Amino acid sequence: MGVLWMSYIFFPACCFGLVFGSANKCDEVRKVFQLLQIGPSQLLPQSPRPGSDLQVCMSKNLSCCTKKMEEKYQVAARRDIQNLLQTSSSSLKFLISRNVAAFQETFEVLMRQAENYTSTILHESYRTMADRAVGPVQELFTDIGLFLLGSELNVDDLVQRFFDSLFPLVYNHLINPGLSDISSGYAECVRLSRRDVRPFGAAPGLLADQIARSGVSGKLLLQALHLGIEVINTTDHLQLSRECRRALLKMHYCPHCQGLTQAKPCMGYCLNVMRGCLASMAEIDAHWREFVRSLEGLSGRMQGPQDLEQVLLGVHTLLHDAVGHAQKNGPRLSAQVHKLCGPASRKPVQSVSIQHSSSSRESLPLKGPVRVSGDSLAVKRRDFLNSLRLYRTYYGGLADQLCVSELASGDGLSCWNGTDIVKSYTLRVVGNGIKAQSDNPEVKVKGADPVINQIIDKLKHINQLLQGKSIPKLGSLDQIETGSGDAEGRYSGDCDDEDGCDGSGAGENRRKVSRVSKMSPDVAGDHRQHHHHHYPPAEDSETEGRSRSPGLTGAIWVLILPCLHMLLAL
Repeated sequence: MGVLWMSYIFFPACCFGLVFGSANKCDEVRKVFQLLQIGPSQLLPQSPRPGSDLQVCMSKNLSCCTKKMEEKYQVAARRDIQNLLQTSSSSLKFLISRNVAAFQETFEVLMRQAENYTSTILHESYRTMADRAVGPVQELFTDIGLFLLGSELNVDDLVQRFFDSLFPLVYNHLINPGLSDISSGYAECVRLSRRDVRPFGAAPGLLADQIARSGVSGKLLLQALHLGIEVINTTDHLQLSRECRRALLKMHYCPHCQGLTQAKPCMGYCLNVMRGCLASMAEIDAHWREFVRSLEGLSGRMQGPQDLEQVLLGVHTLLHDAVGHAQKNGPRLSAQVHKLCGPASRKPVQSVSIQHSSSSRESLPLKGPVRVSGDSLAVKRRDFLNSLRLYRTYYGGLADQLCVSELASGDGLSCWNGTDIVKSYTLRVVGNGIKAQSDNPEVKVKGADPVINQIIDKLKHINQLLQGKSIPKLGSLDQIETGSGDAEGRYSGDCDDEDGCDGSGAGENRRKVSRVSKMSPDVAGDHRQHHHHHYPPAEDSETEGRSRSPGLTGAIWVLILPCLHMLLAL
């Protein structure tokens, strides 16, 4: 009986010696635990212990983990995958953010250039009224700029308001000039009569139509790119389900509990875990591809009357012709105004001379034409879309990209299959998307993430607008602006204390549109060869154990015999 009791003591010790080696592998676990800043080192046991209290990293062997360590590992696994998601998308986010800024800057430069051309043509052709027209011209282009950058301005109203302000100047200086200016009251009557007498012909309606057509396209381009950034921010801070978090823990950190700090998951195992965790994200793929195609279609239509650059830089010509039309029809217009407003009422000569000198001092100096620096808007769009096209399959291949480039073991190397170190993964490897996960042996997927569904709905909406299938009404685009989704991006799945939900901090999950440092795009290649690998069956660990049984038996007796001698001596 005494011999049997001593065998029960020494046999587990011998088994542990074979699993963890002669040195205490928990020391290596402690080093990595501290190096990765997973938690305080006091959580680690001094020596391997039974892992009966562990919920995920369970093993028949002794463990270097405690329940508190397991909880910390789960938080670390979630943090690691979110960092990987943000790193993998950073080049795409930077591409879109950089071009949003570039397009906005180009719009602003075009505004200044078009305004300057217009002021120049008025000075050259209608010098007497040019100084007084500076204010209305500035207001016109300020309003156009606000419209392009998202303001809910009615283009027809702002164009009609400009021509209303211009008519009194044209009437006073070109149609019915006098020794002094018309009075402010008479000028107001002339302004109000403009829409009845139509001094500028079809020019106001033509300009409003051109700005509306080209401006809506430019505005839609910017808002679509803002939505693209929102999509990336949403997926960067994806809330992982409980099943996914447990699978990530098992894949990435459970080997540490057995002292295997350098182990990497098998390719097939990694694909199953990541395709399960990112199943909802893969559902974005078709809509993201359509988003890229729709942007290309919009860019192709931004020509002629929808070419914003051409329209803005042609305003000065249209305005010159409009004023010329009014001047040509001066006698008719003078008679109509006389009929509506009576004879011209003018200011005293003395007051007008003082006002005129003041106006001359306050008028802006004539600036030379401003040239748009760099490429034209069309060239910028073309270059941007050529780069964006490389990312059209980003969401469909993200899980595979992470496994191939970051997470999984290389071909032919021993790897972790969730339980042991093996030569290959033998279970079935599922495909991408929600439907394919019904047979996933590693992660149970309950359904689509509601936050991902919201972002898909926004993509569907913007794609309809980009394709011209849905005509945007005033302000309707604002509903798809960035930031209009669920601010916290919460996942609908269950969560408990074991998952470390409270420890992760909600602040990490808030959506942010931040400036991303530029990095080389790591475009996912075609890794379909991994999807259909023929994984040979793993060697039977029990067979391996039997092949080593003579050495094992000898090791046991070497330890037990001295103790038996001691017992016999007693």
